[in-house]
Amino acid sequence: MGSDGSFDWRVDRFVSSHVGGTVPDDRDLPVFLSPIPTWLENVAFRLVWLLVIVNVVGTAFGFYYYSPQFAETPLIMWPIVPVSPLATLYIGLSFACWRLGYDGRVAQVVHVLGFIGCLKYGLWTVLVHSFVEDPSAVVPWLRQFLIWSHFGMALEAFLVTRYAKFSLPAISVGVGWFLLNDMLDYFVDAFGGPHHTWLTVIPTSDAVRPSPEFEMIAGFAVGMTALAIFLSVWAWRTIDMR
Repeated sequence: MGSDGSFDWRVDRFVSSHVGGTVPDDRDLPVFLSPIPTWLENVAFRLVWLLVIVNVVGTAFGFYYYSPQFAETPLIMWPIVPVSPLATLYIGLSFACWRLGYDGRVAQVVHVLGFIGCLKYGLWTVLVHSFVEDPSAVVPWLRQFLIWSHFGMALEAFLVTRYAKFSLPAISVGVGWFLLNDMLDYFVDAFGGPHHTWLTVIPTSDAVRPSPEFEMIAGFAVGMTALAIFLSVWAWRTIDMR
């Protein structure tokens, strides 16, 4: 897609003239792998350090948000609990790796973790707080913040498809990690689990599970994992064949 005189491309040129910096080449991917307009992607990449900061701040807030759950979770399971904060950490590191020009095997894994994590838990949170969680359980401003900030997480995941290499080993690591999360969040009672995000509509006592709400959020999680796997493999096939 080439630039023209429209308002959106003028915004891109304005940011470019004041910030500068390079942007990844446009890969001309299918819309389901690259739904963000090219000009807006360009703006995001020129302001990528701001995105890194926003995601790091989001990670810090997320760890604070999960602190009550940490207090009642065995230490060994702590990496399973803060799913959204870890996803923003992954994608913040992914953006930093791209800007610093590092594209080694570790970076490729980080790219995939950021893509899958932000897409999966961004969409999952939007669905849960829109259709499952009791709206009165969260103050209105916080509920709206959770919904829109997590929608932003899902959207920024697609920036990764513009620059990342989706290798099969990296995808395997990402898929394995998030499938393990699903198992320990919803299906395996390991170390006092499951370890899903606490919701007021789902009591944490084992004696009352599974409830319809529990089954719904588990279904959302598995469905989002399947979607992220499909898109990751499609990205690998599309990008690797070029």
